[in-house]
Amino acid sequence: MDEHLKQLLTSFGYWGGHLAIWAVVFAESGLLIGFFLPGDSLLFTAGILASQNLLNIQLLVVGAFICAVVGDNVGYITGHKFGRRLFRREDSWLFHKKHLNTAQKFYDKHGKKTIVLARFMPIVRTFAPIVAGIGAMHYRTFIAYNLIGGFVWTFGITLLGYFLGKTIPDVDKYLLPILGVIIVVSVAPSILHLYQESKANKP
Repeated sequence: MDEHLKQLLTSFGYWGGHLAIWAVVFAESGLLIGFFLPGDSLLFTAGILASQNLLNIQLLVVGAFICAVVGDNVGYITGHKFGRRLFRREDSWLFHKKHLNTAQKFYDKHGKKTIVLARFMPIVRTFAPIVAGIGAMHYRTFIAYNLIGGFVWTFGITLLGYFLGKTIPDVDKYLLPILGVIIVVSVAPSILHLYQESKANKP
């Protein structure tokens, strides 16, 4: 991923690279088409590139935080405005109701803190704000958890990459296994949740 980001910076320039990363964070946070995007690994890798002075760390984290919060708000509004129509949609290559159902079940189990926890779970983080909107979660409550989750996710993961890049020589050599750990940690809660659910449904 670091090579792809370096190519992106070469193609789009300094500001274009920042804007592209922010766009991915926004899309994954609030657009239905964004569930497959690599938010965690992207932020971590961007942090490493910022440690190499290829990106500005202050601009990167502040912009990512704003886009994450705004993206979740778009998701909330989508759920609030269109609500149950999303559940009645036929599955397509772009939209699968199972993702929405998974987010709803996770939301039902973990309540308000889902808005924070979902930030660290691929797919769920895209659909959790939509489910919050469908369930008419009080907006002030939603925005409070949204700000907390968006801050911890964007600042935490990006700065982790940045400080590792500053402290570990040639950290690029270890990027693949580090990203592997991040992906496993991100996906593990979803797998555990699905396992517990299937176990509970067994006769």
